[in-house]
Amino acid sequence: MSENCIFCKIANKEIPANLIYEDENTVAFNDLNPQAPVHFLVIPKKHYSSLNKLDSKEMFGNIFSVIPKIAKQMGINEYRTVINTGSQAGQTVFHLHVHVMAGRNFTWPAG
Repeated sequence: MSENCIFCKIANKEIPANLIYEDENTVAFNDLNPQAPVHFLVIPKKHYSSLNKLDSKEMFGNIFSVIPKIAKQMGINEYRTVINTGSQAGQTVFHLHVHVMAGRNFTWPAG
């Protein structure tokens, strides 16, 4: 855990959040600044400042195995996943997180 990390505080339930999913390794919650009708984040409970710091294939697999489960529970069949890594890529919270967005058409290239 990183002391000043807001996502660590959410994962450790030090800050209230409406979790939409939780298991022993990950939590998911709605984005506070949604960019689509459906926009939630999936984060590991363990602190990794970015994808570059993720040192566990199991954690990577866990994160990406829960996304389809959550989407199915929400009745979503099509969605976009985004991981911003570093400030130039748009990362503003330095705790690994996957954006999952749905409910509108997305264009390419992104951003």
